[in-house]
Parts: sequence; C-alpha cells; structure tokens
Amino acid sequence: MRLLQIWRYPVKSLQGEQLDSAEAGAEGLAGDRRFAIFDAETGFGLTARRQPQLLFAAARTRPDATVEITLPDGSVAADDAALSAWLERQVVLRSTEEVRERRFENPVDFEEESGEWEPFSGSNGAFHDSGRASVSLVSSATIAGWEPRRFRSNLLLDGQGEDELVGSRIRLGDAELDVSMRITRCVMVTRPQPDGIERDLDVLRSIHRKRGGELAVGALVVRPGTVTVGDDLRPV
Repeated sequence: MRLLQIWRYPVKSLQGEQLDSAEAGAEGLAGDRRFAIFDAETGFGLTARRQPQLLFAAARTRPDATVEITLPDGSVAADDAALSAWLERQVVLRSTEEVRERRFENPVDFEEESGEWEPFSGSNGAFHDSGRASVSLVSSATIAGWEPRRFRSNLLLDGQGEDELVGSRIRLGDAELDVSMRITRCVMVTRPQPDGIERDLDVLRSIHRKRGGELAVGALVVRPGTVTVGDDLRPV
C-alpha cells in the first residue's frame, strides 16, 4: 500500500488542508485537531454532528502555528465575535493548551437527530474523539464510490487491506505507527459539505449493513517522523 494523500484538520469539524508531507508525533500529525470551537454557554465542543454548517468553513495552519478560519462567505474570521455571528450562538475558539475538559455530543440515533443526544469525552491531547488513536488511515478501495472527505481521514492509501493492519505496527516514511483500532463511524459521514457533497444517510446505513459500523483504522505514533505522499507502507 502506498500513501496517496495527507490531510490535516487544524480545527475540529472544519474543512482541512491537503499536504505533501507532515510530521507525525505523539498527538498525531503536527497541527491536526489542535483547535476546536466551544459553545460558551454549555461548554460542549461543537462538531458537525450537532452543528453541520461547521463543515462549510475551512481552516489552515499559519507559519506561527496559529490558525486562520475562512467562513463560507469567503471572509476570514477575525475573532470569537465573528465566529459567534456566523454560528448564531456564543462560541469561543480554543487550542488544546487552553482546554482541560473535552466534552462533545453524539445523537443516540442518527436517523432521529431530534431525539436524545449523549455526551462523550475526547482525548487529552489533540481534539481527537478517542485517546486510542491519533492518526486515521483508510484505503481507496474501502471508500470506492464515496467522496473521501466524508471520512476526514489523515492518510489515504492506495490498494486495500487496512482492516488487517489492526494489532500490528507499520512504517510510513520515518514514522512508526501502532494500528490500534477500527474506527466506528457516526452521523458525521452523512453531512453535506462544499463542492456538491450532499446530506446522505445511506452512507452510514451502508457502513452499518456491510461493515458493522466501522470504516478506516486508527493508529498511535510510536516513533515520530516525517510522512510524505508516495511513501510505501511497510510492516515492522
């Protein structure tokens, strides 16, 4: 398997940036999920599960490691007030260093989002959903026919067979990864996104029916290093 694409998402649930290479470390790809938007009243971190319009803004990492957010109208959000006006609620943008409690929400039934929602705690470092994985990988064969951006994976691989990597260690470029889990998918994969990606509940229905609700794999970085498009995946 070979590395086809690298994606970093500087702000949780916003559009990210495609890279030619990236540094992989203990918290995943450098700068990935380093920021999140929080509801100032409830304290919950916002994701496109609860606030689908987040996916229509985009974030990029500046050279000084801060983040620039471009809103759907093309303007750059100057501060929390601009983000609050866009989302029509009081929100704050916070980095991983500024937040200790990371609570998010997920609908109990993705078919009935007006029903009950359940809270969950994210990881301690970057704003990943689980502390069991800081880098996500998926193959082009697994998502054939679907837009890759629905799944927000960091590393897109050619070929197939990422499920069989769980429980093993692999090397990409200079980095060594411990592939620790299959990723359980949620309503996020059904959300609309720019460039004509429509709301589609059948994506998640199909994943549940054909794959037991899991798609893509998650890994922890056990040896930091650089990963670059074109790197071959090698077993350790």
